Amino acid sequence: MRVITNSPDETKKIGFKFGKLLKPGQTVCLYGDLGAGKTTFVKGIAKALGIKERDIMSASFTIISEHEAEIPLYHIDLYRIEKGADMDTIGIYDYIGGNGIAVIEWAEKIDIEDSIKVNINLVSKDKREIIIEGINEKDWNNM
Repeated sequence: MRVITNSPDETKKIGFKFGKLLKPGQTVCLYGDLGAGKTTFVKGIAKALGIKERDIMSASFTIISEHEAEIPLYHIDLYRIEKGADMDTIGIYDYIGGNGIAVIEWAEKIDIEDSIKVNINLVSKDKREIIIEGINEKDWNNM
């Protein structure tokens, strides 16, 4: 599925709509260049889960941010992790497949089976192309 957004607010709204479809135990792998809007998209997901948008920041320095809610959100940012690093040592797998939703930025650095993949591409200053793989398009259209 492909969606075009024309502002950060639209990107958050798409994240919100997407977040409403997520279930505990699911993992979302985010791909996109620096500044593409991955964290903005996560803010929308968080809002859908009842987490304040202001609580979501780039997790680049903490790697994993836990956000408690009815369905917990685990925001994982692998920007500063080298590809091929031992993810067991970092503890990332502890957050995958549990009672919450794991959202992983810079997911190309880890291999997660059965994940939902979201590619966010910067088209122009405010325009983004968001490609989502692994959700039922019928569910999306019924929202």
